[in-house]
Amino acid sequence: MSNSRTNPSRWLLPVLLTVQFLVSLDVSVVNIALPDIGSGLGFAPASLAWVVNAYALTFGGLLMLGGRLADVAGRRRMLVAGFAVFGAASLAGGLAQAPGQLIAARAVQGAGAAALAPVALALITVTYAPGRARSRALGLWGAAGAVGGAVGVLAGGLLTDWAGWRSVMLVNVPVVAAALAVTGRAVRGDGRPDAADRPRLDLVGALLVTAGTALLVLGLAQTESHGWSSWRSTGVLLAAGLLLTAFTVTEIRVRHPLLRLGLLADGPVLAANVFALLMSAGQFAAFYFTSLYVQRVLGYGPTAAGAAFLPFCAGIVVGTAVATRLMGRLGVGRLLTAGGLLGATGLALWALTVSADGGYALSVLLPSLVTSVGTGMCFVPLGTAATDGVAPAETGMASGLLNTSRQLGGAIGLGVLVTVAAARYATSDPQALVDGYRTAYWAAAALMTAAAAAAGLLTAGRSTGSGGPRPDERRRGTELAGRR
Repeated sequence: MSNSRTNPSRWLLPVLLTVQFLVSLDVSVVNIALPDIGSGLGFAPASLAWVVNAYALTFGGLLMLGGRLADVAGRRRMLVAGFAVFGAASLAGGLAQAPGQLIAARAVQGAGAAALAPVALALITVTYAPGRARSRALGLWGAAGAVGGAVGVLAGGLLTDWAGWRSVMLVNVPVVAAALAVTGRAVRGDGRPDAADRPRLDLVGALLVTAGTALLVLGLAQTESHGWSSWRSTGVLLAAGLLLTAFTVTEIRVRHPLLRLGLLADGPVLAANVFALLMSAGQFAAFYFTSLYVQRVLGYGPTAAGAAFLPFCAGIVVGTAVATRLMGRLGVGRLLTAGGLLGATGLALWALTVSADGGYALSVLLPSLVTSVGTGMCFVPLGTAATDGVAPAETGMASGLLNTSRQLGGAIGLGVLVTVAAARYATSDPQALVDGYRTAYWAAAALMTAAAAAAGLLTAGRSTGSGGPRPDERRRGTELAGRR
């Protein structure tokens, strides 16, 4: 791997950024198209949400398995397989003739995304040399994901208005085809280690964590429509907790775990995952409530609502550029803390400026820019802390863990804050709606502040710059290779 690290292909980073952009885009691109999808395929109102939930369930549930398969089967193989599955499912969804066909396509699409997302971060870690090159790649990786989510809202409106709802699925096909065409040149061969040296796949752990995570996402999604006291929500969440507990016990006992729990004993790795969970909880909810605010209170149409998020994309790019420059000077802990606090300030500004008679400049643009710059500052140190010093044979494992933390954070935050906001209004009165949104923004700001505090505490006194593997990690990697 040393040759690829000193001279990575010029095609590699574009391919990896395409991965992150696509998997984030498809979380949000169908949202605005849902009314047209419902009328076009004859969805029952109660089942239309499954167009979104099917993707979220398989994506969130399979991330840990996708990350470990990259370690076991090889990163290039998983990249090619993930693109193929994602592209085929996008085509099938665009051609669907019945609700069940589209829901099945979205579920398979989420499985393809779960194969792609962890391998992208793992390839950055093992390919780019520590220092400015890796920091730049991690910054662009994080920005691509955030921009993909924001652009998805705009693209969903534009594509639905101009080309019909099927285009929001079919638009992925040429992008995936182009990425597949250059993947062979972008990613060097994985090689094939001897059977004695090859890590084994923990099938029991894979089944438990996939089912447990999927049920957790499902239970949280159902709280919006059924509430927290409904058996449909609490029963599913209880089952998820039991399965994830069984997964934890299993991982302690097996020789080749899907997730080696010792990873979380490392301060920066733990900090990255706690931070990702809390940051995503606040950020996803803020996105959701701002989308509702501009449409239900300010009266924006779908395309205008999507365009309102474009400055957020610009702020993310600015934040990642700042972080790339400051990484060597501040290190992971200080940069995560600074970015988290700036993001929390932006969320607090949303709470202070949102109003029934507000305007775009003060109530949307200003807090959006502050929040996005702070969020953008977090992606470089977040990716570094989660993977720096992790043994090469476990980079997929660490990447899958970080992506799972982000996905679960978003689901948990949305489930909790929708309930918090709904408790403050029961009508469609603009002032009542704004009161609910304000409460949710304050809660999101508190989550982001907690993320910044956790990052500062968990990385205190540790070597968390963008250097190479820490001595204890090198030693552990050697021991792991010897056991295998």
